[in-house]
Amino acid sequence: MDTQKIPGVRAFTPVRGSWIAPLLALTLSACALQKPVNVSNEAQLTPPTPSATALLQLPPPQNKIVAAVYGFRDETGQYKPSPNSAFSTAVTQGAASMLMKALRDSGWYIPVEREGLQSLLTERRVLRAVAEGTQNGNNGVPNLLPASIILEGGVIAYETNTRTGGLGAKFLGIGLSTQYSVDQVTINLRAVDVSSGAVLDSVSTTKTIFSHEIHPSYFRFVNYYDLLEIEGGYTHNEPAQLAVKEAIDAAVMHLTVNGIKNNLWQLKNPEDWNSALIQRYLTADRNEVVTVTPRQAADMDATATPAQTQ
Repeated sequence: MDTQKIPGVRAFTPVRGSWIAPLLALTLSACALQKPVNVSNEAQLTPPTPSATALLQLPPPQNKIVAAVYGFRDETGQYKPSPNSAFSTAVTQGAASMLMKALRDSGWYIPVEREGLQSLLTERRVLRAVAEGTQNGNNGVPNLLPASIILEGGVIAYETNTRTGGLGAKFLGIGLSTQYSVDQVTINLRAVDVSSGAVLDSVSTTKTIFSHEIHPSYFRFVNYYDLLEIEGGYTHNEPAQLAVKEAIDAAVMHLTVNGIKNNLWQLKNPEDWNSALIQRYLTADRNEVVTVTPRQAADMDATATPAQTQ
């Protein structure tokens, strides 16, 4: 159909999307060309936790303690939530290796291999066979180093979403929202005397795992026909294995300090008992002791049976 010009009226030429499409293409291409962070970099040592730094600063012992770890397993039975994986555990299965490293770093313990004991015994049989095949035949294999204590325990709890929350606001199409969640992991570590089987001490430590998300957005009509909407996001999840490592390092630290306090093992220099590091952990241990008020004690006595009060 032919159109005629009307005098005094300018012809309208639609320009919808003339500049929005290139802008969106440029934005998406910039996002797609972003290089992943810490992927092509070379491997680095695992960052030390605060408790691991404290272990390295422990005063030296009078005599090192030979400790055996037969297993430090995940006892939670927790799996990652769907749809991530129904067969992948929520907690690392390498807690025993973390415990061995913490014992070694403290300078108070001599950890001996027990988790891979069968492989060690097999290799020792190979050494004996090689020694018997030599001409002199006197190259005997020395005995294994016996342990004085056994360290038992494991990851006993993993609770998800112990705390959740968020906050958001929008004004004139510009908005920003944030959300967070807190998980919690608990481990137990106990020292067992090899000669008597008595539990010398038992320590439980808890570490929180913090995750948060920031989500900015922009929503605006650029004209009667076109809508511009831009969204972004940033998420940070604290690694669960580092939280487990921190809890294990703290447990080894508390177990060592409690052993010094209970005269299970001694410092090389008794004056080191007054060091700020040891006193700080003693204060933390005292703050965790549950005190019973006189009213609570009276209630406990009132509910006790005659057999219990005798």
